[in-house]
Amino acid sequence: MTDKPSKPVQRSAGARRLLPVIRVLLIPLICVLALFAGLAIGYVTLGGQPFADVWKLSTWKHLFDLVFAP
Repeated sequence: MTDKPSKPVQRSAGARRLLPVIRVLLIPLICVLALFAGLAIGYVTLGGQPFADVWKLSTWKHLFDLVFAP
């Protein structure tokens, strides 16, 4: 059995320009999604609060005030 040398993948010019952008944006996007998932899991599981309150801005303002109160 002989192995054929594999050809490199030929991509269009648009794909060559788009792939680095996707790679740069993918990691921050995954980090932001993980942050939101962690906030939701922590607030609901550890805090015992309803899930709907996770998305209210007033909830996080109140939490910020509790943590950083003078």
